[in-house]
Amino acid sequence: MPRANVELVARIYDGFRTRDVPGVLALLAEDVTIEQSTEVPWGGSYRGHEGAMQFFATLSANIASAVTVDRWIDAGDQVVAVGWTRGTVHANGASFDVPVAHFWQLRDGRVVALRFCIDNPTMRAALDAKAPG
Repeated sequence: MPRANVELVARIYDGFRTRDVPGVLALLAEDVTIEQSTEVPWGGSYRGHEGAMQFFATLSANIASAVTVDRWIDAGDQVVAVGWTRGTVHANGASFDVPVAHFWQLRDGRVVALRFCIDNPTMRAALDAKAPG
């Protein structure tokens, strides 16, 4: 049976799916930090709710995707979601199916840090693909 922090992170993924921005932000600390490799256009370091909104807006401007979690690693105040991100690149229509590991740090029932790790070479191949035609 998953513990409270795994359930909280699962609720965030549900909020991503339903585009419940206020619901997702309510589960993030005011000073949350988000990091992703700069090898992707939405990569970098983001801070606070404004930074989180900027991260997700940049991500959404580049790709349409959905995350499927295959495995949860429950380490108390740290949760790892292991799975896949699948979708399409807006610029070229390329589809992708990329393995991911998302590392969540929680404190007092809110996310304080989040690090998105993806298979960068596989994602870059989709981003750099030539548009059909």
